[in-house]
Amino acid sequence: MDAEFLNDDLLLSGATARWLFHEVAVRAPIVDLHNHLSAVDVADDRVYETLSDLWLGDDHYKWRAMRLAGFAEELVTGSADPWDKFTAWAATVPRLIRNPLYIWTHLELRRVFGIDLVLGPGTAREIWEEANRQLPSWSAQKLLLHFGVRAIATTEDPIDDLAAHLSLRENAEASVAMIPTFRPDAAYRLLDNPTAWNAWAGRLEDASEISVCDLYSLLSALARSYERFAAAGGRASDNGLSSLPNVAPNPALADSAIRRARLGEPASADEHDAVVLEVLALAGRLSYADESVLQLHLGALRDISPRVVGSVGRDVGADAAGDGPQVQGLARFLGGLERDANLPRVVLYNANPADDMLFATVAGAFSRPGVAPLIQRGPPWWFNDHEAGMRRQLEVLSEVGQLAGFIGMLTDSRSLSSITRHELFRRILCDVVGRDVEEGRIPADMALCSKVVRDICVDNAVRYFGLPNSWAQ
Repeated sequence: MDAEFLNDDLLLSGATARWLFHEVAVRAPIVDLHNHLSAVDVADDRVYETLSDLWLGDDHYKWRAMRLAGFAEELVTGSADPWDKFTAWAATVPRLIRNPLYIWTHLELRRVFGIDLVLGPGTAREIWEEANRQLPSWSAQKLLLHFGVRAIATTEDPIDDLAAHLSLRENAEASVAMIPTFRPDAAYRLLDNPTAWNAWAGRLEDASEISVCDLYSLLSALARSYERFAAAGGRASDNGLSSLPNVAPNPALADSAIRRARLGEPASADEHDAVVLEVLALAGRLSYADESVLQLHLGALRDISPRVVGSVGRDVGADAAGDGPQVQGLARFLGGLERDANLPRVVLYNANPADDMLFATVAGAFSRPGVAPLIQRGPPWWFNDHEAGMRRQLEVLSEVGQLAGFIGMLTDSRSLSSITRHELFRRILCDVVGRDVEEGRIPADMALCSKVVRDICVDNAVRYFGLPNSWAQ
């Protein structure tokens, strides 16, 4: 007999897995420690006008899928009518069978709106009308509360004034905590475009009240902004790049790059790498000093379609998993921080699944007494946040690391309803542990298994990032 689509025991292959999920995992609150949600939407408790606004307004996962289905950009990110955009998405969904977007889409319909219809052209109107009828009662904070979210960590540029975060912190009635994550990528990413870099540097000067003219003043301005983030509750810095340069630090070359950028001259490849190492070393030192976390997102080849970048902009879904060398530069960078007694807690994310074992073994090579573990192989990210990627991540971590210390899942999302990604991960986690129990690889000790599952769902992340214990309650 065929199983019911998205039944209560989805992906739970045995009695132990089902017990762990329904009795432990589903009851654990969510702390989402990396996403790209709009801090303003959360602080203002936004109410979305249409399902298109909620689903399609900022989600480049869906944009990418709609382009692959042949839809014009007007229906993807353009100014088309919301209903027309939704019909394009509804026509895309049937093409996505076995893609995680297919599961996520239908989980979101069920968990938020109680709609168990399968989305397609034939059901689009009914789903549209019922979801839109309910939307006025689903504000941003109510959505997060509905999913059991205690806290989210959004990702912000150092130039951000953090007004939304501060406003929410002062709101005694807010149902969720929101903390900023410091992401200084622009300090090196924009160096090939001096006009854009100088515009950004000018805003950094305003945010930090430090004039930026050379490497020292750039790092000082970034450090000042980092202090603002920490004061607003920030517990991490985050850095994204294709790979870490496998070269020795060269502060003089980095200083030259910043001085030349101020004169409107683009950086060379060597100068860019020198600035990368100085900015990341600063982030490492700052994280070590306040016992927060340094996150490294590595291996994505970004913005490879000139047509999409030219017509829409950057970071809109025209990306790929890169195949550049990773281990030498990463090991050199982490080793340098350790040698200088500045190695903080670090989370490593890889975009290319071929780097799974590499990242897991690098993480296991570094340690510090009293911190378990010091370096984390991060949650399955971007091109890996599907069923196969989640299972592979858990297998590799188990084989060469310590599964019980893992910090669990995140959404990396722009859409508030995408919190269902945690549910998919938790189902897979419970299935992996439950199967091992039933096949004799793990003792049938439900107290032990319950603790491992609960820790991975929420408690490990709260401890690792140094968050209030109340957020795990």
